[in-house]
Amino acid sequence: MAWAVLGIFLILFVASLILARDFLMPIVLALLLSLVFAPLRRALERTGLPSALAATLIVLSLVLAVTAALMTIASPASRWISDAPQIVEKVEDRLRSIRPFADRLREVGHKIDDIVEGDAEEQDAGPRGPEVPRDARPEPERPDVNGDGEGDTIVVRDEGSASSTTLGSALYMAPLVIAQMAFTTILLFFLMASGDMFLEKIVTVARTRTDRERAVNIVFDIERKLSRYLFTITAINAGLGVSIGLAMWALGMPSPILFGVIGFLFNFAPYVGAIAGTSIAIAVGLVSLETIGGAFGVGAVYFTLTSIEGQLVTPYFVGRNLRLNTVIVFVWVMFWAWLWSAVGILVATPLLVSVRVFCDHIPALSGVGRFLSDRGKEEEAAEEYLSAGSEREAPAE
Repeated sequence: MAWAVLGIFLILFVASLILARDFLMPIVLALLLSLVFAPLRRALERTGLPSALAATLIVLSLVLAVTAALMTIASPASRWISDAPQIVEKVEDRLRSIRPFADRLREVGHKIDDIVEGDAEEQDAGPRGPEVPRDARPEPERPDVNGDGEGDTIVVRDEGSASSTTLGSALYMAPLVIAQMAFTTILLFFLMASGDMFLEKIVTVARTRTDRERAVNIVFDIERKLSRYLFTITAINAGLGVSIGLAMWALGMPSPILFGVIGFLFNFAPYVGAIAGTSIAIAVGLVSLETIGGAFGVGAVYFTLTSIEGQLVTPYFVGRNLRLNTVIVFVWVMFWAWLWSAVGILVATPLLVSVRVFCDHIPALSGVGRFLSDRGKEEEAAEEYLSAGSEREAPAE
């Protein structure tokens, strides 16, 4: 019965997140940002600044940084959007050169299908008719447009549909996005300007001294670890953006600064950002570079830089106590991307860090926190135990 109630609660909770996404997204984003900047706010308050003035400085700096990033990518991004039909046509023209190779692969696939179908028919007890090769099978008739007795292929193109659809979607979503950004900014300011009021409320509501100490420790630990994690990731992403921009400039790609900003912003979305950035690099390379190999080489360079960052740089600077289970991170990011799209991708990792820190402070949830974390000394000992067990179970030769 308890498991059934828990399952119903989870279903209703996820459904609520989906239905109220437009209202909840700015609230969750503002709460996470307030936790991230809480240590900085307290540092400014210790210098004698009031909470409202410290909140104003932080929010204003954040708005200026976001505005500068948007202005940097606005011009080249709008040019890419306006030239979308021509870019798609150029990519199709460049990919036609590899069509013979794709046709050969398709023929091999057809032959494999024929072999599989033949084996299945041999196992069937019923009578079998004569085999008809796939190449000899009749093709659907095509209309004779030119009147020359031969079927013609009709190709319909609407070059303005892609750009008009993209522009229409952007215009439709613009008011909602602007309203949510304004809501997030205003709520962030009020949360920062209120100082530690909500933490004081939590301490007041707690009944025992142990509960008060635990609540304060949880909040401070979440703030400290979340702030350190995101500031470290931001610095790493900035270095990655500079590296990508320099690499794109050296490879002769257009708008290397835009690629640097894309690398910086997209890398806040684990795994998804690297795949999306690599795809963009390949698409632009197919249009801008002379050879297809050069375009895929650009994509390989982009993906290599993000892989070095993800496998070497980030694990080294983040530290063991903040590392997360890679599989859980990937599934968690995909889940929040399904729930809240791009905003879900941005808030997924900070939410997971907060959940893990919360579980570490609750004895009943310590197993969940350990499951969310990366491999530690306990897991290494368990691996040795499993290795010893597998050796005992191995059959003797």
